[in-house]
Amino acid sequence: MYTLLKQFLAKNMAADEAVLDAFCQKFRLKKTKRNEILLSAGDVCPYIYFVNSGCLRIYMMDVNGKESTRFLVTEGRFGTAFPSFTLQEPSLAYIQSIEPTEALYINSHDFRELLDTIPGWERVYRINLERDYIASIKRIESLITMDATQRYKQLMETTPTLIQRLPNKIIADYLGISQETLSRLKSKK
Repeated sequence: MYTLLKQFLAKNMAADEAVLDAFCQKFRLKKTKRNEILLSAGDVCPYIYFVNSGCLRIYMMDVNGKESTRFLVTEGRFGTAFPSFTLQEPSLAYIQSIEPTEALYINSHDFRELLDTIPGWERVYRINLERDYIASIKRIESLITMDATQRYKQLMETTPTLIQRLPNKIIADYLGISQETLSRLKSKK
């Protein structure tokens, strides 16, 4: 169950098997069903997840019940409701498994302990935070500066498997377009 996490760590930092084992032992396994809610808005997010298989969606809901997808977390990636997990305050976001998902999870205390005790982990964490922050900024910029066709094309170039494996409703929401527009764009391909 730790194979993908160990591969991620070995690729990003120098560590022997004993260090990798010590790191991984802090994580527990969670298997979810399709559309299972792992965190509801208003709850404090206790965990950060590393996805072995499947997909997690971090989304928010407005006062009218309209959902807005912030992040999609797929295999080999970490994901959480970051402000809530980091500050240990109530979340504005939900975390949902869109597909049956197998994820490793760790609580905030143990995660912080790893940052303090595993050489190289703090650097890996920082680099991944920077990458995810940049991806967030670029996504926001695309929602402001690109039309639906350009956003769809960009998603096709960066992560085409998402379009194939996730429901149109989720993809359309993530792209900030209607399901009808997404259907038209998909039919042009």
